Amino acid sequence: MNIEAAAEYHQRHKPQALLVRRGAQTLFERYDGGFGAGDAHALYSGTKSFWGTAAIAAAQERLLLLDEPVWRGATIRELLTLTAGVPFGGLGSAVPTYEKALASEERAAPGSTFTYGGIPLQIFGAVFSLRLAALGLTPHEFLRERILQPAGVTVTSWRKLKDGTQPLPTGAFLTARDWCAYGDYVARNAAKFAECFKGTAANPRYGLCWWLAPPRLPADLFYASGSGGQAMYVVPSESLVAVRFGNGGSFKHEAFLKRLFSGL
Repeated sequence: MNIEAAAEYHQRHKPQALLVRRGAQTLFERYDGGFGAGDAHALYSGTKSFWGTAAIAAAQERLLLLDEPVWRGATIRELLTLTAGVPFGGLGSAVPTYEKALASEERAAPGSTFTYGGIPLQIFGAVFSLRLAALGLTPHEFLRERILQPAGVTVTSWRKLKDGTQPLPTGAFLTARDWCAYGDYVARNAAKFAECFKGTAANPRYGLCWWLAPPRLPADLFYASGSGGQAMYVVPSESLVAVRFGNGGSFKHEAFLKRLFSGL
């Protein structure tokens, strides 16, 4: 790895935090622009990275099946890989309620196209809520009990929609250290969450709510991405997790990763 080259690139793109860990060892940690280690940052679409692992945990408890059709012929897997045929939308402040998400039009046959957006996660949230009703849990409570608490992760706050529910595709605020702890938990349990890291015919580089490795980078690399240059990169074979927070700008994941792994 070349952490110095990656950090130099990070510094040129409105930096706020960069944390690199290998297992329990901190290799690099820096904060800028008045941002500190104890400050929580919006993950934006990086929030999506919680829901593939939560779906797998739910499947292991037989609460759902990844390949069962749940919305107009689309499966849970297709919702979470963004290949359900749902139209573009549901990002930022436009995240719909469950009810509005369920009423979305189908624009393509399930599995045929990849369309990035937040609506499929809200459809999944509506389905997941019904499956969890007998347990008296919301999707976010299930996530906290089954994933975040075992990972030792605290979400500082969650955004709420107008109907009082919390969105799935965005809305989580975490410190860099907490997001890194989540990445480390997923890395240590990568075999359990293996379904998360399988691409689709429509987009080989996107799994269950995780982006997958670009060419000429470690094959088992996966990452979460949020608006404004938020990122968490995970390489299980190296026990490596890197978290990056920024304040907008033109930060590019592949440019950062090529510098970080320039020794390959």
